[in-house]
Amino acid sequence: MQEDIGEKARDSARQTIAPIRSALYDFDAKALSAAIRAAFAPDPIIQLAYPFERLSGADDFFESALSPLAHAFASFERRDAIVMAGAAEDAAIWVGCCGYYTGAFTKTFLDIPPTGQFATMRFHEFYRLDGDQIVEVQALWDIPELMHQAGAWPMTPQLGAQFYAQAPSTQDGLAIVNRNGDHAQQSQKLVAAMCADLGNFASGGVEAMRLDHYWHPKCSWYGPYGIGAGRGLDGFRRRHQIPFLNALPDREGAGTFFADGDYVAVTGWPNMKATVSGGGWMGIAPANQQITMRSLDFWRCENGMIRENWVLVDLLSVYDQIGVDVFARMREMTSR
Repeated sequence: MQEDIGEKARDSARQTIAPIRSALYDFDAKALSAAIRAAFAPDPIIQLAYPFERLSGADDFFESALSPLAHAFASFERRDAIVMAGAAEDAAIWVGCCGYYTGAFTKTFLDIPPTGQFATMRFHEFYRLDGDQIVEVQALWDIPELMHQAGAWPMTPQLGAQFYAQAPSTQDGLAIVNRNGDHAQQSQKLVAAMCADLGNFASGGVEAMRLDHYWHPKCSWYGPYGIGAGRGLDGFRRRHQIPFLNALPDREGAGTFFADGDYVAVTGWPNMKATVSGGGWMGIAPANQQITMRSLDFWRCENGMIRENWVLVDLLSVYDQIGVDVFARMREMTSR
């Protein structure tokens, strides 16, 4: 595991993206464009959720993604709930942000019909730094959540609860504590061990995953729209894990971990591959087709156990890989 980088280095990394976050909070297009150009290195890698995919640079990120999103929302605003920073095993410095884009949804976005109502869309965004410049972005926006709020979700109903993922119960996601010594490394070891034991399911079943060894009895699992949220291990297993494992029993995961205090994140593009060989997950038929998945996750640890987990999966990319055009179905649903 990479040696801990210390609180000053984490704060410096967080400060690199602070002007971008600020320009998106009190939205100012000129300030945002200038902040992006100042913070990004030449020719950065920018990966965004389907249907955006790989963007061609910082200007494209502003013009093709952020600007159209802000245009669709009156009184557009970015609200961060978690901003953390840490070093990966390859010594790369990452900043991870979890929160919502919000405002009054007054104009069409990606053909999603506006409601004129207060609306939100969760984001998980990861920024890799080289010195004081951003060289890579991996970002998932919960576009299906916005479809649902517009009454335009064209796929099967989700099993989990339909509600906005909550901010950390400790309310410290923007002012992370317990950053001294090896605390972050201990948090990362806990989550990495849990993820490793999840891989024991194929050979040893549920018991081999040792879920109760890692997860707090009152844990909260906040999944993307299309899967939903679950409370406690029973809620997590019934609303997500059981149908997921039944459908994708051969899944293999790999990702880049980094940690900050009690918080741990994992990134990767993609960071999982699997074969859809069983049924029951989001109504997808078991066509024995291999897919890849992009999942950007945050965990909050508490007294040696995982208490909260925020998960975004690029579900629209999954549907695209199996030949289902969600946007075409949505347009058909909402056509007049």
